[in-house]
Amino acid sequence: MSFEYKVTGGDFTHAGYASSQVKKMLKQLGVDSTIIKRVVVCLYEAEVNIVAHAYSGTINITLDSEIIAMTLADSGPGITDIDLAMQKGYSTASPEVREMGFGAGMGLPNINANADTLAITSEPGTGTTLEITINLNSPAA
Repeated sequence: MSFEYKVTGGDFTHAGYASSQVKKMLKQLGVDSTIIKRVVVCLYEAEVNIVAHAYSGTINITLDSEIIAMTLADSGPGITDIDLAMQKGYSTASPEVREMGFGAGMGLPNINANADTLAITSEPGTGTTLEITINLNSPAA
């Protein structure tokens, strides 16, 4: 099964739509609730990062009997220092984004803590791609 969602930068009204849809689908398929929580945390955090930091993005979800693979690619400023961005509390969010309650600098660390694998590629001035996988047979993060 594969799904694709488009994300518009700055559209906080619809932030979390993809993660909500995927959560419903996984529940309908009877996926373990611990796995669902991990998927939703990863997907929501990555989706909000697109909304908060990029101009636009695409989320591709692939689900089979073994894994759920999520690829989130955006057109945006990119990440100049991925190691720094992975540190808890580090954020480049604008004051406006922070006033809305986002941009605490926990997105990438939360994704990393819940994913079985996380690969980040980024080109400053072009955009960022996150490749996240969760093994459907290992509920513990």
